Amino acid sequence: MAPEAPKKKVEWPPAVREYVRRAFDPQNAIPGISQADMQARLKTTIGWFAERNSHDTVHWPTFPLPQELLLEERRAAAMGMPTTAVANGMHPAYMNGSVTHTNQSPPQSKKRNAHEAEESQVEQTQANVPPWRKTNLASRMTFSDGHNEKRQKKNVLADAASKFDQAELDKRRQRFQLGHNGTKTTPPWGSPRKDEDDMPTGPVVGTNENLEKSYFRLTAPPKAETVRPLHVLKKTLAMLVEKWKADKNYNYICNQFKSLRQDLTVQHIKNAFTVKVYEIHARISLEKGDLGEYNQCQTQLKALYALNLGGNPAEFKAYRILYFVYTCNKTDMNDMLAELTLADKSHEWIKHALDVRSSLALGNYHKFFRLYLEAQNMGAYLMDMFVERERLNALANMSRGYVYVLDSTPVIH
Repeated sequence: MAPEAPKKKVEWPPAVREYVRRAFDPQNAIPGISQADMQARLKTTIGWFAERNSHDTVHWPTFPLPQELLLEERRAAAMGMPTTAVANGMHPAYMNGSVTHTNQSPPQSKKRNAHEAEESQVEQTQANVPPWRKTNLASRMTFSDGHNEKRQKKNVLADAASKFDQAELDKRRQRFQLGHNGTKTTPPWGSPRKDEDDMPTGPVVGTNENLEKSYFRLTAPPKAETVRPLHVLKKTLAMLVEKWKADKNYNYICNQFKSLRQDLTVQHIKNAFTVKVYEIHARISLEKGDLGEYNQCQTQLKALYALNLGGNPAEFKAYRILYFVYTCNKTDMNDMLAELTLADKSHEWIKHALDVRSSLALGNYHKFFRLYLEAQNMGAYLMDMFVERERLNALANMSRGYVYVLDSTPVIH
């Protein structure tokens, strides 16, 4: 018996090989379509055309990938349409005119899982498909019943959404005390601060006796039992100062100070004690280099000082000048200088900050570093933030000066 002749290796056209490569490209994977199902569908599709020698009649660059064909089959099954309709005549644009689409469409894969026919699984699969991986096959299908059902379902969802939106709008009006025209029925109060907005318009009289309370952003009007009255807040401040001296736990102290400030705000307490709270918190924030909290305290202190409630306005005016030197904010610096009175300019701390500014403006680095050593209060902490920058500027200017002198010196032979 003569030995069997070896099977001739099939030479697939380049378009078919590119089609297979795109099918296995991870970017074209579809959630819910397993690799095994995709491979089986790919083998069935290519094999069907190979048996009929009709590879050249297919426009492979636009022919649906096997995972896309499986997805369309599942959609058709979910809509109650025979799955053979997906394969028969649904892709005329992918074939050249020589092929009869109704009779020469690839058959369905014989491998089926029981869960593929369940509508819930199909809906979940469709929901996980990104928009850019969806083909335009569904737009070419005409399912009158299916479209009517979708339209009715969409109308029901739209009605429910509109009712939900109206309910949320009513809640928002009640929360912010808005009229139907969207305007406030009561005048606003307080400052648009990060930790003090979304507050009710009326003051709350606290009844909470706890010295410690964590800070939480208010999303609803505060209750009296969660707010500490003024006499408790004074005890809280004394306790926080002692704990800061002993432990130096900034995260804890900052959280407690923000809670303390919040209790002052919801009770509309603006007095010398309020100024003291913000000043202490600002100093602690400077010591730890937390400019965010420092700026919040400085903003409130500027408004409180305008009410002549006491405190140390000269100290914090000096800090503002040094901060503007650090940020190189010339606009705010000019505004600050315009606000200073003759008494302010003669104050020791403010005069020191102004000298720092002028020494840098004139390039007098010797005077600047002497002022750095003479800084009082928390001014040195602010100057620490830009002293290295100015030291480098001084070295660069001196280097340029020496280079100029060397270049201009005549050479004597």
